[in-house]
Amino acid sequence: VQLQAFGGGLVQAGGSLRLSCTVSGRTFSPNAMGWFRQAPGEAREFVAAMKWRGGHTYYADSVKGRITISRDDAKTTLYLQMDNLKPEDTALYYCASSNGAITSAIRLSQSYDRWGQGTQVTVSS
Repeated sequence: VQLQAFGGGLVQAGGSLRLSCTVSGRTFSPNAMGWFRQAPGEAREFVAAMKWRGGHTYYADSVKGRITISRDDAKTTLYLQMDNLKPEDTALYYCASSNGAITSAIRLSQSYDRWGQGTQVTVSS
C-alpha cells in the first residue's frame, strides 16, 4: 500500500487549496487517516484526521473552520480542503494512515504507521 499526496502550491493569503492523498496497492482499510504538516525548523504537527469506518473527523484548533478533511465514496482518496489560508499554514503537508489509532491518540504522529511523501503549501502574505 502506498500513499501519495499532491495538490500543494503557492497561494496568496485568503486563498484556497485542496490536497489529495491517493491510496494504491492491495485492499486498504485503515483505522484512521490524517494530515500532518511540518514547517522548516518546526516539529511535525497534526492538522486533521478521519476515522475510516465511521467518518468521524478531528481537527487541530489552529485550522478549525478553515480546513475540512473528507474522502471519496470509494475510500481510495483522502482530501484536505483548505480555505482562508494564512502565511502560518505554509508547510510540507503529509498524509498518513493508521491501523490502530485510538481516539485519544489520533492527533499523535506516532499513531500512524504509513506515510506519503509531502506536498508543499506556501501561502504568501
